[in-house]
Amino acid sequence: MTPSPRSEGRVVALAGGVGAARFLRGLVGAVDPARLTAIVNTGDDREFYGVWVSPDVDIVTYTLADIVDRERGYGLTGDTFHVVDALEALGHETWFRLGDRDFAHCQHRTLQMRAGTGLAAITDGLRRRYGVATRILPMSEDPCPTRVELSGGVSVHFEEYMVRDGAPDDVERVDLSAAAAARPAPGALEALREADSVLICPSNPVVSIGPILAIPGVRDAIAASGAPVVGISPIIGGAPVKGPADRLLRGIGAEVSARGVAGLYTGLAHGFVIDERDAAQASDVEALGLRARAVDTLMRDVSVAAQLAETALELAESLR
Repeated sequence: MTPSPRSEGRVVALAGGVGAARFLRGLVGAVDPARLTAIVNTGDDREFYGVWVSPDVDIVTYTLADIVDRERGYGLTGDTFHVVDALEALGHETWFRLGDRDFAHCQHRTLQMRAGTGLAAITDGLRRRYGVATRILPMSEDPCPTRVELSGGVSVHFEEYMVRDGAPDDVERVDLSAAAAARPAPGALEALREADSVLICPSNPVVSIGPILAIPGVRDAIAASGAPVVGISPIIGGAPVKGPADRLLRGIGAEVSARGVAGLYTGLAHGFVIDERDAAQASDVEALGLRARAVDTLMRDVSVAAQLAETALELAESLR
């Protein structure tokens, strides 16, 4: 049974990617959506086909609006691809498959940006247009591309690494210097300072959460809030549910495990939720100074996501 929504407290979630979006779908069933703010990674953002694409922001927006292509976890359900197919026929590279309605959404963003509107205001307008009660904030309005450095001195944008090249294994470093030089988006630090609970979604810790935490002032704002911080592991049984988190974790010298991800959040988080399949690692997580909970974290449907969100919120409450 899905828990009844809570009304108390302001919850801020650090989010990026499909795992975060699925968790947030459950979280809006466990907390008043109007008291929830998602601060979303923009390190994946870049221009494609003349329009500005914010992949993680759009995944979160589409998922909370219940219009996401659930099979893929991104894009719009029932979308067509006439534009990119026509571009391909004209000789353009089309490895980034942007659907037609998705293209219009991104074109709207681009036109507004060219007119001088900031990404935060555009994002807020779009989520309202889609009927999403939860506030969605980009981590920054500045371009802050995440780059992946591979063997042989090759450096590529994360979307090139992930989508074009199929996430090769030879990762040597992840460059978050652009995020570290960026300004936080309007409202982001204020939301964190005023938070009663901060949740780190089960996102890729290296390229989804890492860029958010690299933005100047984010860690300090979390600390200033005095709020309990609870992370959720995206690793189950030594492997990510989706995406290249294993290759990226190895690339930065971290263990591919729930324990390894918890280690990345030491000094920031107070609690950490791991999958019941990794329950044997709970003592290792607690040795890092984080209170651990082991439950089912494989979000096969929204009811599991809601139960996972409830566990994270209960753990946060126990840490006050």
